[in-house]
Amino acid sequence: MRIARLETSHGPSHAVADATGWRHIADPFADELVFTGGSTAFDDAVLLAPVDPRVLLGIAQNKGNNDHVLPIQAWYKSPHTVTGQNATIEIVRGVGQVNIEGELAVVIGRHASKLTPENALDAVLGYTIANDVTNVDQVPIDEKNFQSKSGPSYTPLGPWIETEIADPESVPTEVAINDVVLAESGSFNLGSTVVETLVYVTSWLDLEAGDVVMTGAPRTFLPVEPGDRVDIRLEGIGTLSSTIV
Repeated sequence: MRIARLETSHGPSHAVADATGWRHIADPFADELVFTGGSTAFDDAVLLAPVDPRVLLGIAQNKGNNDHVLPIQAWYKSPHTVTGQNATIEIVRGVGQVNIEGELAVVIGRHASKLTPENALDAVLGYTIANDVTNVDQVPIDEKNFQSKSGPSYTPLGPWIETEIADPESVPTEVAINDVVLAESGSFNLGSTVVETLVYVTSWLDLEAGDVVMTGAPRTFLPVEPGDRVDIRLEGIGTLSSTIV
């Protein structure tokens, strides 16, 4: 099932896709979906970030290719940085190189505490794409990832949530800058798996429906400059697009 969050004249509305377009729903986290009767044609839809998380987490040192030499570490990113599909990202000037990072993001579907490898994925509503924009040159002097990860619209999420990914540990990722593919990898190259990440995070912090965990950039990080268009494609989900200014 594909779940989006749309801009409407009455405010944001979640919706699910069918053959005719987007059918509006009351609550994507409910045990049973309730349709409100509203609908939006695909061509008319303005896609917002698919969730508005209270908690947004990243996973440190999870860049893949077996370079994850430290224990799993999570860090907070401000939910105020979240934006959606076709966002304009205003990079912070005067702080050095800025990278985009294409990542698989996990959307939590219910209260999650002390998950185990056996039940971790049961707490997941679905998966979306994250662009974890980073002020790279701030990283060595910014242990908490505050200066390096903060900026207007520094976390595009989208374009929607896919609930039926067969194997989140094997999702191919492709990143293109200005229509040129410059990075190809996937969640299969993460140093820590999706399940390991969820078990670790919930051993320390309870998560709730709508919270988001970005799983790391497995060699899917690239420098950008104003004027660049970024397209991050995850197989089975779609393409998250944004423009750098």
